[in-house]
Amino acid sequence: MQSIDRITPDDLPAFARGCGVLGTGGGGSVDSGLLAAAHALAEYGDVPVVPLDRIAADGLVLPLSGIGAPTVSHEMPMSGEEPVLIAAEVERIFGRPVSAVMASEIGGSNGVGAVAWAARLGLPLVDADGMGRAFPEVQMVSQNVAGLPVNLIVLADVQGNLTTLRPVDGPWSEAIARAVTVACGGSALMADYVLTGAELRGAVVEGSVSSALRIGRTVAESGEPVKALVELLQATTLLTGKVVDVERRTGGGFVRGSLILDGTGADRGRMLRVEIQNENLVAFEDGRVRACVPDLITVVDVETADAVSTESLRYGQRVTVLSWPCDPLWRTPRGLEIAGPRAFGYDLDYTPVEHLR
Repeated sequence: MQSIDRITPDDLPAFARGCGVLGTGGGGSVDSGLLAAAHALAEYGDVPVVPLDRIAADGLVLPLSGIGAPTVSHEMPMSGEEPVLIAAEVERIFGRPVSAVMASEIGGSNGVGAVAWAARLGLPLVDADGMGRAFPEVQMVSQNVAGLPVNLIVLADVQGNLTTLRPVDGPWSEAIARAVTVACGGSALMADYVLTGAELRGAVVEGSVSSALRIGRTVAESGEPVKALVELLQATTLLTGKVVDVERRTGGGFVRGSLILDGTGADRGRMLRVEIQNENLVAFEDGRVRACVPDLITVVDVETADAVSTESLRYGQRVTVLSWPCDPLWRTPRGLEIAGPRAFGYDLDYTPVEHLR
């Protein structure tokens, strides 16, 4: 796959569309991230995109993501100064400048937002992320799968509050960072796993920025966008139908609930239920699993193939539900321990989506 060397204003619509698809319903709606990125590029210029091997061995990489319930972040947008506060604190702690920004998760608004944060800081964006998708909890990142320590977490909120954490492990990083986020009103910007280029090699999903842009361009250029997306991702079509019920509640820093679809056309007479915790976690049909985390499950518009985020689901929408394989690191024993179905409380073993029919 051909990589890119910069993100320009012309790239943003396709990039945002690709991030939406990779968001598996979460990571925040790309609409707000797209507006922030467009504003930042207009004010600060294009953002260079660099592969991880171009980062100096001792160069500090700043992974950034929004944390909290997507429904809250959509209604309470960031001020734009959060990355400045976080970068200044990280540089104070480490005693040297940050070399680059990286999206902690490429999915949803967090993928698009990384462009805005890099532009605001005048730094390049690493062509990589910590998930290859979106996950709802802090410890669910590839750096944790690789066994790297959670050396530092820094959070900033729209009010200007800055919080620095030194959690002992991944689960504690989630518990404490989530509590701080709830205290901040349910949404904040977070840096976690602030590590060097050398430490991150082999511990992140590389090429994910280029991948998101490729997905968006493929969909935009096709006369049959859903078909093109299925072919590009080698995805399984779980169901095409109408949204007939959405149950959604916000609490504890998450959006939780479920989605029920009634099949149409060739899928008439079938129903699919998708369980949600910020992201789409498990899809059931007639009590059997059709797909589950860590594989990706995304709901897309049946006509445009635009991803429909969990906070945007509405009765009557005509959609197709797709699922495709996650990055291989998530299928390792350590990856499944951190982000497999049992990590979310489901009493079921993981089966790759391509083996579920």
